[in-house]
Parts: sequence; C-alpha cells; structure tokens
Amino acid sequence: MKGVILAGGKGTRLEPLTLPTNKHLLPVYDQPMIFYPIQTLVKAGIKNILVIAGEIHAGQFVSVLKNGKQFGLDHLEYAYQEGGSKGIADALSYAEDFADHGPVTIILGDNTTDADISSPVKNFKQGATIFLKKVPDPERFGNPEFDKNDPQKIITIHEKPPKAVSPYAVTGLYIYDTTVFDIIKSLKPSGRGELEVTDINNAYLKKGRLNWAELSGFWSDAGTFYSLYRSNRYWAKKKLGDQYQQVVKGIAIPGK
Repeated sequence: MKGVILAGGKGTRLEPLTLPTNKHLLPVYDQPMIFYPIQTLVKAGIKNILVIAGEIHAGQFVSVLKNGKQFGLDHLEYAYQEGGSKGIADALSYAEDFADHGPVTIILGDNTTDADISSPVKNFKQGATIFLKKVPDPERFGNPEFDKNDPQKIITIHEKPPKAVSPYAVTGLYIYDTTVFDIIKSLKPSGRGELEVTDINNAYLKKGRLNWAELSGFWSDAGTFYSLYRSNRYWAKKKLGDQYQQVVKGIAIPGK
C-alpha cells in the first residue's frame, strides 16, 4: 500500500493567512498541518508517500518535509498539479505512475485525525473504501444517502448538498484500487468546473464495489477559520493534557 497526500488548492477560504504560505503548512497547535495526514498514514504502516502540491507556494513543501526521514518514511515523492485547482479527482490523476498498478490510500492535506486506519488498510483487497464521520455540518462535504430499509447501505453520495440527507460527511480519506485512474479519465467536470471525488465514489458504488467505515476518535478538516480553530483546540488539549485549562487561563506555561 502506498499513500498519497493531496495538498493543492489556493486556500482562498483562509485568506489572508494563506497569502504568504500554502494552507497545508499553517500551524495546527505545535506542527504544520500536513504533518498530521503524514502521521495518519505512517501509523497505518504506509511508508511510501507522494505529496501532490499545486501552483501556490508549492516549493515550500520540500524545505519543510525534506526527504521524509523525520517521519520514518522509506520514500517521499512530490508531484506538481498544473493549471490551478481542478478538483480532488484531477489532483489524484497525478499519482497514477506512483501507484504503479497497486492500491493507494488517499488523504487530504488539511485533514487531522487520531483515528487508526491500519486495519482497513491491511485488509483492503479491491474496489474502494471511504471513511465517514458524523459532523455538525455535513452539507459542507460529500454527504451519503442511505437506504431507508438498510441503514448500512449507501445508495448515492451528494456533493455539498444544500440540505444534508444524513449526519455523515465523507471525510478526505479514501482507499482505492488501481481502477480509480480509469474512472478519473471517464469523468466530466462538474458545475464548479472540477473533477469531483464524489463522482469517483459514486462510480465505484454503481459497480457494487464501494465499502465504507466510520472513523473513530477525532476528525476534522482545517480548511475554514472555524475548522482550523477546532483542530488547533483539539490537538492542543490532547497534547497538553491536564495542563490545558491552566495554559488557556494563562496561569501555566506548557512543559513547566
């Protein structure tokens, strides 16, 4: 299993924070945002990773991540997504040579989670596995609709619907077999002018080859001011432990 981190996009929702740097290099408590998805993959046993960056501040990743040895990686590659933000599916297309006809675990560079996905990664055979999480704002994401007679069966996935049809978000974490690249080549741009990852997932669903698992523990993207704050707050609290409230109140210094 190889891992792919999608770290393109312009990060316009986080301007002006993203004017001087790439969104995925913004701090989430005590480390750059992109460290979290790398650690998620490494914890799942994935030591061969490709980072796909876009036009904005792409070169900054090399000086931060270097060759990946600080994370325990065996191999770290970089790819450059040309032509601006054309969607998650377009970004993933740049990983075809890297995948080399094998399965890949995909995670968006602004996803932070402490969930352990090692079992789904280890047991993956074919098709696709997507990871769901109950969130307060599922309309902001791909939103699965379930069969009324079988609550475990997804019948379709809606891309950012005006009104959510379930409390679940399709998180930015997926496992695909090698047929994903053929699916991408068959996609048409959405109304937003992008190749949507939801269309990939629905293509697998129509073939009866889509599985899903619910993430346990914490998960949040960090692509808006609120979700960036939520991620910072969670990781600060987790890492500071009993000191957290005292630090927040200004009556203690971390580590002392």
